[in-house]
Amino acid sequence: MKLIIQIPAYNEAPTLPAVLKGLPRAIPGIDVIEVLVIDDGSQDGTSDIAWAYGADHVARHTARKGLPLTYQTGIDTALRLGADIIVNTDGDGQYAGSDIPALVKPIVQGTADIVIGNRQTKDLEHFTTQKKLLQKIGSGVVRWASGTDVPDAVSGFRALSREAALRIFVTSDFSYTIESLIQAGKRRLIVTDVPVGASPTRPSKLHRGNWNFVKRQSSTIVRTYATYEPLRTFFYIALPFLLASLAFLLRASYVFIARRFPQLFGTVRADNTQALILGGVLLVIGFLVFLIGLLADRIGGNRRLLEELLYRQRRAELGNTLDTANSHDLED
Repeated sequence: MKLIIQIPAYNEAPTLPAVLKGLPRAIPGIDVIEVLVIDDGSQDGTSDIAWAYGADHVARHTARKGLPLTYQTGIDTALRLGADIIVNTDGDGQYAGSDIPALVKPIVQGTADIVIGNRQTKDLEHFTTQKKLLQKIGSGVVRWASGTDVPDAVSGFRALSREAALRIFVTSDFSYTIESLIQAGKRRLIVTDVPVGASPTRPSKLHRGNWNFVKRQSSTIVRTYATYEPLRTFFYIALPFLLASLAFLLRASYVFIARRFPQLFGTVRADNTQALILGGVLLVIGFLVFLIGLLADRIGGNRRLLEELLYRQRRAELGNTLDTANSHDLED
């Protein structure tokens, strides 16, 4: 069984040597361990550092393309190199290489497809109270959206089986963590977590503060959830309009009936015109939104077919490229 540890890196020359030195080179149940660094167009010699400190493979973007595409480049490259298990870790030293054996153990044992490193953020002293609260709320939303039970949804320290790596394809332009989790849940992959440590690091290069992070991750959650659950999403959107229309139409009906049968309801002088118009307009809006959901659901059927075709194509390409797994410097 072959494990490839991939490290997405952008200008990580100061911290990358320690990260590479801390990676394990022998793990029970693993026959071969190789290290892949994905250099996202760094200007500080990250690729040279990677080679100098023991990386087995370096994939390099000629210009910066962002973390999600760098992560996906690593997954694709690791698969071409024949990986049975892929571990993703950061180049800033946040995660300890000594935790990798525990991270891959459920996959080696065949009990999980994806394993997330749970940083146990509530106990991290270098996390502010605000960050801990946002982390708790955000992970709860992701658990609901994905149908998984992962307490640390945004942890980038994760292990994937080959099957999981073939099934997941990141399209987000911000971060891979949440989108890939929702994809995994919707594709019925088995996702679990193991406790890991987390060290303080330099400020994130991915976002500008907690609220910027929340805003962009929220957008990713909504977009990804709507992609895989369009009918449910648009039903939620249509529901307030339909309920409001029902209230107005019931009022209009009451006024109409009461004016026809004054002996039952007494004299009613109210006009039902406004309630009737508002109820009708809201009913049309709600119906149109729900109709969009139906159309999106049918389009989603085509998407699932395309995803299956992509999966089969990637499997076929993997079979044709394993003979070139000993290639060294891969440039994009």
